[in-house]
Amino acid sequence: MPTPSDAEQRAGELRAQLHHHAHRYYVLDAPEIPDAEYDRMFQELQRLEEEHPALRTPDSPTQRVLGRVLEGLAPVRHAVPMLSIQTETDTTAAGAEAFDARVRRELGLGEDAPPVAYAAELKFDGLAINLRYEHGVLVLGATRGDGETGEDVTQSIRTIGQVPLRLATDAPPPVLEVRGEVYMRRDDFEGLNERQRERGEKTFVNPRNTAAGAVRQLDPAVTAARPLSFFAYGVGDVQGAAGIDPLPATHGALMDWLQSLGLPVDAERAVVQGAAGLVAFHDRIEARRDALPFDIDGVVYKVDSLALQRHLGFKTREPRWAVAHKYPAQEQPTRLNDIEIQVGRTGKLTPVAKLEPVFVGGTTVSNATLHNLFELRRKGVRVGDRVIVRRAGDVIPEIVGRMPGERMAYVPNFRMPTACPVCGSAVLRERGSVEHRCTGGLFCAAQRKQALLHYAGRRAMDIEGLGDRLVDQLVDAGLVRTLPELYRLGVAKLAALERMAERSAANLVAALEASKRTTLPRFLYALGIRHVGEATAKDLARHFGSLDRIMSAGADELLQVRDVGPVVARSIRAFFDQPHNVEVVEQLRAAGIGWDEHDGTRADAAALRLAGKTLVLTGTLPTLGRDAARELIEAAGGKVAGSVSRKTDFVIAGSEAGSKLDRARELGVAVLDEQGLRDLLEAPRGDGA
Repeated sequence: MPTPSDAEQRAGELRAQLHHHAHRYYVLDAPEIPDAEYDRMFQELQRLEEEHPALRTPDSPTQRVLGRVLEGLAPVRHAVPMLSIQTETDTTAAGAEAFDARVRRELGLGEDAPPVAYAAELKFDGLAINLRYEHGVLVLGATRGDGETGEDVTQSIRTIGQVPLRLATDAPPPVLEVRGEVYMRRDDFEGLNERQRERGEKTFVNPRNTAAGAVRQLDPAVTAARPLSFFAYGVGDVQGAAGIDPLPATHGALMDWLQSLGLPVDAERAVVQGAAGLVAFHDRIEARRDALPFDIDGVVYKVDSLALQRHLGFKTREPRWAVAHKYPAQEQPTRLNDIEIQVGRTGKLTPVAKLEPVFVGGTTVSNATLHNLFELRRKGVRVGDRVIVRRAGDVIPEIVGRMPGERMAYVPNFRMPTACPVCGSAVLRERGSVEHRCTGGLFCAAQRKQALLHYAGRRAMDIEGLGDRLVDQLVDAGLVRTLPELYRLGVAKLAALERMAERSAANLVAALEASKRTTLPRFLYALGIRHVGEATAKDLARHFGSLDRIMSAGADELLQVRDVGPVVARSIRAFFDQPHNVEVVEQLRAAGIGWDEHDGTRADAAALRLAGKTLVLTGTLPTLGRDAARELIEAAGGKVAGSVSRKTDFVIAGSEAGSKLDRARELGVAVLDEQGLRDLLEAPRGDGA
């Protein structure tokens, strides 16, 4: 048996060699040694780690497939949000030209200015992932989720051979977050299905869903059995980029740097010039689309200069400097057998086509959305017609239109129901809207789960422990049909549910009890009134001061509230005009829900020190969390925006402030720290505010 020092040296040598050969095999597809030799070194390292457990490191190749079976996927708050990008709906060359025109206009470039350089990449059809490396070692893998919060899938990610457990550099950054896509190659997908058939097991439908489902497995051994691949396409949080300070100035150079660290980056990427370069790239990839070893649903264009990206900034939650340009969707003919109504989780009624099953874009389609009554009429389709089915964006099946040919007999036009098929409540269409909606709200079973989740949300009643899985169980078991029934749950009933121990049940009952003391804005927002978000709920509470006054307010009175227009006013009135909604509110009050009617929600103009002001938060403040700072600003009448523009009045910057601080300095926007914010909130109205 080797001595501990000899074993440590040999283990280090084996880890380095195995990392090198895994990169050659999985990423470069250019192995240098036979599989048997790799297996021999792997087994030698395993023996050393078994004899000397202290040598087993998190980045060891032997740790890829280990890990306990999880009870659930833990939430992960992204240090830098994983935002989506805008989709260019025009799938022709005009889509690329339109994007270039928008960028040039935003940059103020004239016709004589040189073309903008763009990084052009493939739009992979997989699952977006964030990999966090600390001092070069993979410590976390998380899904995109809602962009702000994803799910911890580290154990699954570690099983993917193309994901390095340690970066290939002697000077890694203290923190590097790599954004990319987990996907499945077509040949790997076909091989997986062949093995499934040989075992007499269920086959999978398409590579995208199979890859996404594999990553979100609770058992990493199941993930390891699925042949997954990975491509990097960007970065998130980067701290102290040792060895490459400053960071590259362009997206293309950034991708080259990631590749030098051992991360797989697609070779099809290119830096092109202007609209002509975008069109040529789009056409070249489209011509090769079927020959690619994996599925794509389009290409992505990004302004190559990172400085120009910061200058362009964001629009709402989408960057102005990037766009996804999709290809025409795949289409197939079939027959429309019937039209049924689906009531969504927000009460929207959607006509759904029941089709003769047809294979489109890698999956069998038997249902397709008809969107709304007006779209259905525009397409002129009726039951019995031969129709063309398309997977819009290669994802959502929809009917394009009716195939030419005479109908065999007269078929009446489809009509939307006047009563909800689920709860019987009236169905209404807002003036100027194409959508029909059930007015049942809190009463409608189709909306029940969404209503409960929204009510329990952190920004609403903040009931910790009441998540998707538990809500599904409560509704499916018939234990909760309306919001007030939440407060009638006891420990015994909850503990009898699957994966609900007595301690968890007691914690939830305590959280429900704690939620009874809230604020009027939170309660209003929690009710889920259409068009009433957090800001509107605060404005209503501030204006009226009591729930009774809001419930009885007429449309004209509601229009006096800041930012409440005719659509919002009608929505509020429609909600409280439904007797069953009023009954739910009264039952919640009877259950003990309450707040101080004089908690400051009805503030006078002098107290609204930030009325009409727009502020942006960036970085970490010393004592205030992001939500607490937002609440203070909004309580003073201010608005919190997500990006810095010329309309921004103040930027509140904490430690590790990023591009928003740079943008504020570029535009000359006033920058304050946490104490500056507090001084601003305490200053008399008009004194600096």
